Amino acid sequence: MLLCPERYSSKLCFVLLISVFLLVSTTQAQSKKPVKGKQTASKTVEKTAKDAKKDSKSKKETASAKSKSDSKSKSNQAELNKKDAKSAKSNDKNSKKAREEAARLAEARRVEEAKRRAAEEARRQAILAEKRRREQIAREARARALAFERGLRTTTVENISNDITEGEDLQIRRAAINALGNHAGTVVVMEAQTGKVLTIVNQDWAIRNSYRPCSTIKLVTGVAGLNENVINQDGMVGNFRMNLDDALAFSNNLYFQKVGVNIGNSRVIEYARALGLGEPTGINDQGEVGGKLPYNNSNARIYSHGDDFEVSPLQLAVLVSAISNGGKIVVPQVPRSRVEQANFRGYLRRQVNLPMNKVMGVIPGMIGAAEYGTAHRGVDHTLGIAGKTGSCIGKGSWLGLFASVAPIQNPKYAVVVITRGQSERGKYAAAVAGQVYNALSPRLLENGNKNLALIPYNLKPKTQINLKTAAKIEEEDEDEDTTAEEAEADAEKEKIIVKQTPPRTPEKKQQNTENSFPPVVIEVKKSNGEFTRPRIVNNK
Repeated sequence: MLLCPERYSSKLCFVLLISVFLLVSTTQAQSKKPVKGKQTASKTVEKTAKDAKKDSKSKKETASAKSKSDSKSKSNQAELNKKDAKSAKSNDKNSKKAREEAARLAEARRVEEAKRRAAEEARRQAILAEKRRREQIAREARARALAFERGLRTTTVENISNDITEGEDLQIRRAAINALGNHAGTVVVMEAQTGKVLTIVNQDWAIRNSYRPCSTIKLVTGVAGLNENVINQDGMVGNFRMNLDDALAFSNNLYFQKVGVNIGNSRVIEYARALGLGEPTGINDQGEVGGKLPYNNSNARIYSHGDDFEVSPLQLAVLVSAISNGGKIVVPQVPRSRVEQANFRGYLRRQVNLPMNKVMGVIPGMIGAAEYGTAHRGVDHTLGIAGKTGSCIGKGSWLGLFASVAPIQNPKYAVVVITRGQSERGKYAAAVAGQVYNALSPRLLENGNKNLALIPYNLKPKTQINLKTAAKIEEEDEDEDTTAEEAEADAEKEKIIVKQTPPRTPEKKQQNTENSFPPVVIEVKKSNGEFTRPRIVNNK
């Protein structure tokens, strides 16, 4: 074909002519169809037109519905969008409020936490400040106590250096000073039968000062209880757990409170005066004090702790001498000149107007204190020592007291010690007296058999106390003083009614001399781990 292009063009023209012919034939044939065919075609066209119209209407309705739907949807969407916008705006507003509230709460918490921390810090600082304040107070108190203690010892040394020693037994004085050692206090050594003063160490405190007697007042309460029959012949007060001997030996407070409240204030004061308290002793020295008696005080502690009493060491020496020498109230005297020393016979102030078996009824308990009670660690009881300890607070510090006589079988010496200081107690005062007695032991034993009783004193059958029991009781009562609250609690425990009661009618008083009773033997020994103790009987 490529090689004969003219031939190819002829053929193409021929094909075109045939195509035109066929087309014209077809057109003519269609125009010659019958009328029925035309009607059918017309109907078809009409139907088609109607269908098209319906379709158009349907499409229009559909489009209108769709348009309405779209419009409604758009409206709803717009409404939703508006609501969403409103909700979003509200949410934003609420969120903002929530954030603001959260921020406010957080700030409030921070402020509260800051306040709490500040308050806690303030409390901590207050606690530290209070601790520092208390520590400072404690330091100052310790400093004052130390200064007070040093002042007491310094005063003791100064007073001793100023003592008038003329007429004293210098050997006994040296022994008393050595026994006192570093204690602040005073020591009195006197002949129990005559009142001759052998030495007074620290005379200012012994003569011109007075102190609470502490538990030494129990000797007065005991004598009063015996004479008023509040204490029976077995030494018992009702169903109390101790008898008189043990109550004195272990310094039991409740026992003597029960005795005292059954006697009454006024009667106990009468017995105290009868035994030499509340008045000057009459020593030949200037400035002696008379002491004090607890008038108008019905508290039970006056009978056990000596509240509102004030006594001098000299008065206590006279008291224990009278208990042991047959009831003689001697007048302490210092024989200053050689003539007085050579001719000294002693002075009797008066005779105690009470039955001697009542007055001397406290001696077994005094022996018990030295043998197994509150003083036993400080004294050698084999020297025949009988005494009473006392521990309480007075004159701005603790007081330690020990009032004693020895040998009890034939009383020669009355030794009274009072010490002052925060660590002082009666047992330490007893130890000072014990050293004095040790120095005096050659003189105490120079009359031969120390167990031969030359005093007007009779004994009941002996009783025994187990060592373990004694140690337990001593542990309970080692510190004899108690606070007022403790005393009230103890009184409630023992059902003690602290009030004035009508005094009992005393026995008919009689006056006795030291020769009214025959001598008896006092045995003081340990047996099978137990202590034996003397007691009173009516040996008729």
